[in-house]
Amino acid sequence: MLQEESDLSLVIAQIVQKLKGSNLYAQLERQAWACLQRPEIRLESLKEDIKEFFKISGWEKKLQNAVYSELNVVSNPCTQEAEAGGFLYPLPSHPSAPPEHLKEPLVYMRKAQGSWEKRILKSLNSMCTELSIPLARKRPVGEQKELLNKWNEMGTDEPDLSLFRPVYAPKDFLEVLINLRNPNYENGDSLSFRTHLGLIQVPLKVKDIPELKECFVELGLTTGQLGIDDSTQVPPELFENEHVRIGQKVLVQQDSAAAQQYIRQGSPTALRAELWALILNISSQPEDILYYEQLKTNVIQHDLLVDSLIYKDVKLTASNDDYYFVFEDYLYQVLLCFSRDTSVLGHFAYNSASPPKSYIRGKLGLEEYAVFYPPNGVIPFHGFSMYVAPLCFLYHEPYKLYQIFREMYVRFFFRLHSISSHPSGIVSLCLLFETLLQTYLPQLFYHLREIGAQPLRISFKWMVRAFSGYLATDQLLLLWDRILGYNSLEILAVLAAAVFAFRAVNLMEVTSLAAAEAVLADLSTLKVMPLLQIFLFATVT
Repeated sequence: MLQEESDLSLVIAQIVQKLKGSNLYAQLERQAWACLQRPEIRLESLKEDIKEFFKISGWEKKLQNAVYSELNVVSNPCTQEAEAGGFLYPLPSHPSAPPEHLKEPLVYMRKAQGSWEKRILKSLNSMCTELSIPLARKRPVGEQKELLNKWNEMGTDEPDLSLFRPVYAPKDFLEVLINLRNPNYENGDSLSFRTHLGLIQVPLKVKDIPELKECFVELGLTTGQLGIDDSTQVPPELFENEHVRIGQKVLVQQDSAAAQQYIRQGSPTALRAELWALILNISSQPEDILYYEQLKTNVIQHDLLVDSLIYKDVKLTASNDDYYFVFEDYLYQVLLCFSRDTSVLGHFAYNSASPPKSYIRGKLGLEEYAVFYPPNGVIPFHGFSMYVAPLCFLYHEPYKLYQIFREMYVRFFFRLHSISSHPSGIVSLCLLFETLLQTYLPQLFYHLREIGAQPLRISFKWMVRAFSGYLATDQLLLLWDRILGYNSLEILAVLAAAVFAFRAVNLMEVTSLAAAEAVLADLSTLKVMPLLQIFLFATVT
């Protein structure tokens, strides 16, 4: 009991420290000072009167949402170890634990991530040398004016990108994950692992279907869901009308925790943008708009090598997508601003990755001459722009779109391209996918393996892009509802396994990897929620 109280005190202290540097803290201070001028505030009951003022004026709710948001960043509701006062919270680390242990506790994972980062930097530097292009340069005044004038129509500009290539593609990253090994395990050291015949050969704990059922209980067959055409319990139109009414009530209350719970059954299209912003604790204050404009100014003033990588990626992916090509200008604006945003560096405190550094010429290795490059510490790869594209359907003001994407990235998407042991990390998702398939569809798994069509080679690209560009947009947004609702990416691995289960009959007839890929080439007609429900709750376990 004493240990739990100590842990909770430490969590509170950490959150208070984090909030002290936020805009909200400054706003609360101003409100408190203004409150002191009110005639109903009495000195003998000062503390209670101020608390009552915050409650009545709505600032208490804003503070609650900020605290809940901080808890969500580092926790996973499906794997919580502690609970207090209705809040799930992550157990704090040991005070003497080194910083790198907080980022990733397994040494071999940290080493693998470090090696992968060196490969990425080598690729970037070699491109820089081959093309004789600097990592960064200040734009001439004329170029600045030209870029400012065409800011809202950058898609019409066609710079020569033929010499640029993506720094890496998902298939390159997959090869690295396949070669991951825990040095403490010799071949088949663990009986349970000896029987794992997938490509991922690291012993991490992943859920089985009974545990997934318990985690994703709101997806049950008897629970109403948006995205299901025929509910056995309630007529769809009746459920939808009631669900919309409850959603509107949640928005009126402005409660992040209630919104997160609500969205587990899917979000009505008309309410989704507001609900996601509430869950992510984004309110778009004037200072947020100003911050976005400052980032825009940085883009106008300075040209970075990664800008060309962003242009190239948008041209190769979103511009060729039937759903997203119309948002090309938005994608450039958001991603170019994102590359300059130093606030993104904060997520490296809980990311196994480290931001790359660039040194002033002739000062290599001297930390006082080092800067993070790009300024946000994130080097874009092939498909990176697809993390933004679906959000363009929801948010039409660039600054709001930018805020939502940045928060989605630092909470979720970074885990899809960094090596870690986190339950929502890409390594765990790959292992979860393979384990589900091998356990519950063994004949299919063995058949594909025998013909050289390891299922992960097909599904990896879906998961690393969170299915963006593969599902129809309405289905993708229903899937991302659940990512936000459960604060977990594990649903991606479950859906990937469910897709294989759905196409199992056809896949059993293929005789090559190319044929298997052809069967699964088009996911745009799939309905996400029925697939998930049937796989999770109609599978015999």
